[in-house]
Amino acid sequence: MRGPAAHTAEVATRGELWRASLRLFVMFLALAVLALAVLQGIPLGATTRVGLLAWLLVALALYWLYAGMGYQPLLLLQLVLFSAAAALLTTKAMLVLVSINRLSVLRRTAQGLVAAGAVIGLINLGAMLVSLLRRRLPRPSAPGT
Repeated sequence: MRGPAAHTAEVATRGELWRASLRLFVMFLALAVLALAVLQGIPLGATTRVGLLAWLLVALALYWLYAGMGYQPLLLLQLVLFSAAAALLTTKAMLVLVSINRLSVLRRTAQGLVAAGAVIGLINLGAMLVSLLRRRLPRPSAPGT
C-alpha cells in the first residue's frame, strides 16, 4: 500500500473488503505462529516476552488503522487495549530493574488486555466477513415489483 487507505471497512468496496479481510487473516496466522513458536523459545522472562508481543501488537494495530483494515471504532479500541498493555508491561519491566519484583498484577492485567484486543481483532475480521457475505447474497425483491 502506497499511502493511507482512502476509507475503512464501513465504506469499502467489495473488492477492497475482500483484500483487507484476506490480508488481516494472513497477519493473524503469522502472528499466531510468531507468538506460539518464536516468543516462547526466547530465553526471557514472562513479562519481557509478553511485553515484546504487546509492542508488536501496538505496531500492527497502527498499521491496520493506517491501512484501513477493518472498522475504525474496533481498530481504535484494539490500539487502546494494546497500548495500555504495552505501557503496563514496560512499567513492570522498569520496576523489576529497580528490584521491585512483587507486582505481577501488572503482567496479568496486561495479558488480559492483550487477550481482549485479540478478541476485538477477531470480531473485526468476523464483521468484515459477514459484510462480505451480505454483499454477495442477492437481496429479495419486494412483492409486486
